[in-house]
Amino acid sequence: MTASALAEPAPTFVRLDAPFTDQKPGTSGLRKSSAQFEQPHYLESFVEAVFRTLPGVRGGTLVLGGDGRYGNLRAINVILRMAAAHGLSKVIITTDGILSTPAASNLIRKREAIGGIILSASHNPGGPNGDFGVKVNGANGGPTPGSFTDAVFECTKSLEQYATVEAADLNLDTPGTHSIAAMEVEIIDGVDDFVALMQQLFDFDQINALLRSDFPLAFDAMHAVTGPYAKRVFEDLLGAPAGSVRNGIPLEDFGGGHPDPNLTYAHELADLLLKGDNYRFGAACDGDGDRNMILGHHCFVNPSDSLAVLTANATLAPAYAAGLAGVARSMPTSSAVDVVAKQLGIECFETPTGWKFFGNLLDAGRITLCGEESFGTGSNHVREKDGLWAVLFWLQILAVRRCSVAEIMSHHWNQFGRHYYSRHDYEAVPSEAAHGLYDRLENLLPGLMGQSFAGRSVSCADNFSYTDTVDQSVTEGQGLRILLEDGSRVVVRLSGTGTKGATIRVYLESYVPSSGDLHQDPQIALSDMISSINSLAEIQQRTGMARPTVIT
Repeated sequence: MTASALAEPAPTFVRLDAPFTDQKPGTSGLRKSSAQFEQPHYLESFVEAVFRTLPGVRGGTLVLGGDGRYGNLRAINVILRMAAAHGLSKVIITTDGILSTPAASNLIRKREAIGGIILSASHNPGGPNGDFGVKVNGANGGPTPGSFTDAVFECTKSLEQYATVEAADLNLDTPGTHSIAAMEVEIIDGVDDFVALMQQLFDFDQINALLRSDFPLAFDAMHAVTGPYAKRVFEDLLGAPAGSVRNGIPLEDFGGGHPDPNLTYAHELADLLLKGDNYRFGAACDGDGDRNMILGHHCFVNPSDSLAVLTANATLAPAYAAGLAGVARSMPTSSAVDVVAKQLGIECFETPTGWKFFGNLLDAGRITLCGEESFGTGSNHVREKDGLWAVLFWLQILAVRRCSVAEIMSHHWNQFGRHYYSRHDYEAVPSEAAHGLYDRLENLLPGLMGQSFAGRSVSCADNFSYTDTVDQSVTEGQGLRILLEDGSRVVVRLSGTGTKGATIRVYLESYVPSSGDLHQDPQIALSDMISSINSLAEIQQRTGMARPTVIT
């Protein structure tokens, strides 16, 4: 052990001039601009509240890391000193502090830690002018529940001081063991444990054979956290040619890009697959590695369809060869997986947006796979969505079926029908305008029952609420739904993951049976619904935006 402090310093208590009143975590932790987190004592205030609220801190083990964005290394050393002051026995960190969210979940579970602190703002931009975030995961490896984040927020509002110790910053570039006061700091290779887990779930020999059989792939790490993982998996272990992993070096500002794997922000990868002929498979992951985008040769896989395809083909992967206990999707996600689950005779749950809602179902053994339309898919191997896992799952299916991504999609629609689906995001809308639009639309819902919408009759119009099957907790106000008699629907939500203004998300879905037209452009297939919701909600008039910022 390398002693980073020769003596055990006593905790120092730093007084705050006044509590911070804006530290209410969203669905994925506290996200603010980098500048806000650089305010004196701002980070420390939130971390103090976390350590006062998280069970088992004194004498416990904590996992700590992040996606490599601007501010990560400074925050890690701040948190280490505070962790020592609060009596933690050990903190496990990864080299350079680089740790994907699913890898963190795996480490928490494997090391039986009390939880983890993940430094990320997910798919939000990074750098001094970008965003920063602090997310807390619990002992099951998943996001902490709303009761925890509410308690943390209440603590911050009355906080008078925080505890820390005097200690030098640690160098995180090599594995090793250090000490701060009585606390042990273990620095490990952050990739090893995650890769070992993937090798247990999938047949790497089969995938290796696929990649060596004239099956070129392109993976875009978007200069974010998955670069080191992807290089180890795809190039070192699976035999993909050097350079198959693009933008593989994590950068503090993600190379000036927006690390969100969709057709807008990963357009260079999309062009390679959708317009070019040099690649058979493409994929991208986001800032912290929990989201994924799947592309085939001239084929984009909608995330809702991806969950349905993985469910229909699950037994092709060694980890799921015995079948699935059940599946779950977030409410805005299309019901494509529902049709598959019905045919398989397994349960299918509809939950609010937020991975924490899947946690109870996973822990209770009610589901094996789960997913969200926002490019997130996962299983019971961890308690987070997992981007690289989803990519490997697709490669596993392709390795067994030996056909193209487009052929898999065509076969799936011919068997189950197609759920035409799209999400329209209106980003950075002034908060007052966004909430005005949303509140007005909610007030209109009761009068829509039985009315005509997009040439169909409205069968239900409500604000979605959810009763948890496991603990019977009730979550309300999860999104405005307009359900139509033919099974089509429109959902409108305000996103809680941005830091500038508000994001209005409009979700559109229309089902066509296997006997119908399965090969339309989704924007054309949904055009009547797009026009109707734009008119009803007065989107252009109230946002001043002629078109969405992002269409997926």
